[in-house]
Amino acid sequence: MPKYKIGDKTVYPCHGVGFIENIEYKNINGQELAFYIIRIIDSGLKVMVPVSNTEPAGIRDLIVYSDISQIYSLLSEELTKVDTSSWTKRFKDYNEKIKSGCIFKVTSVLRDLASLNRVKELSFGEKRMYELAIHLISQEISFVKQTDQNEIIEEINSIIKKDKNCNN
Repeated sequence: MPKYKIGDKTVYPCHGVGFIENIEYKNINGQELAFYIIRIIDSGLKVMVPVSNTEPAGIRDLIVYSDISQIYSLLSEELTKVDTSSWTKRFKDYNEKIKSGCIFKVTSVLRDLASLNRVKELSFGEKRMYELAIHLISQEISFVKQTDQNEIIEEINSIIKKDKNCNN
């Protein structure tokens, strides 16, 4: 039995908020399988995910309103030690967190990159990851708060005291 129904909003890792556009059934190797057809709201991308694979794929419900204060609190944490290991190692770690779909892991990536940006200018790849993280977080919060995403970006930027080196 599918967890989601047509019209439900979900979060798809690395792509953001989407909605269940349809549930299709396909016969594969003599077995009928159910698939969610998820339409990513931002890009219009259509994703087909087996209903039985939603958890491993990282598909989840939107956060609840009370989670927003936890996200803002995590963003405001000042790191005592900024990770200055090689970019390839940081990129791998950050990428895994973003691919997890967990908004708190994505938030920690944004916080870490904002802290790193106060120490040194971010590389092109780091800036892109920063932009992806702020986009994913602000988009989801804007849906939950039913507020314009740009207002949420301003709130986030005021919390992390964004430095001039990160352009968004």
